[in-house]
Amino acid sequence: MTSTRAIKVLGIGGSLRDGSQSERALHIALSGAREAGAETDAITGSALSLPFYDAGIDDRTPEAAQLIEAVRAADGIVVVSPGYHGALSGLVKNALDYVEDLRSDARPYLDGRAVGVIAVAYGWQAAVTTLNQLRTIAHALRGWPTPMGGAVNTAEVKFDETGGASEEKVVNNLRLIGRQVTEFALARRTL
Repeated sequence: MTSTRAIKVLGIGGSLRDGSQSERALHIALSGAREAGAETDAITGSALSLPFYDAGIDDRTPEAAQLIEAVRAADGIVVVSPGYHGALSGLVKNALDYVEDLRSDARPYLDGRAVGVIAVAYGWQAAVTTLNQLRTIAHALRGWPTPMGGAVNTAEVKFDETGGASEEKVVNNLRLIGRQVTEFALARRTL
C-alpha cells in the first residue's frame, strides 16, 4: 500500500555563523527537494549547538530531542558541512552522533533513507576530504548516499542571499542532490 503523505526531507548543517556559505548551500539543495515534491525543514546554526553526544545519558536537551524527532520523521536527509582543516565540522559530526538514539527504532539510524551529502570549504582538498567523510558516515548510519555529492570550493564559488551562487553549475548540482533524495524516497515508498 502506498502512502499519500508528502515526502519529508530534513536538512542538517551549516555553521554557527548565520547565513554561512554551507547553510546557503543546504538551502539550495532543499529547494531541489521541494522542486521534486518534498516538504522540507532544516536544522542549522545555533540549533545544532548541542551538548556533546553521550550514549550513556538518556536525558536530552529540547534541541537534541527536536533533532532526533526530525530525523526519525524524515524520509530523506541532506547533510552539509563546512570543511575545517580537512574534515567535517564538530558541530555537524556531533549532530550526526545523535542519530545513535534511533538505534532501536523499527527503522534504525538512517536505514533505507537517501542522504544527500555536501561539503563546503575554502579549497578543494578540504571540500573533497569532507565530502568523503560525509559519505562514509552516511554508510555507517545505514543511509544511502545519493549518486551526486557536492564538493564546493568557496575560493572559486560564492553563494548569495537570494538562493543563488556565482556558478550556475554548482546551483544545479546542489538542486540535483535534493531532487535525488526526494526521488529515492518516492521510489522506496512504492516498494
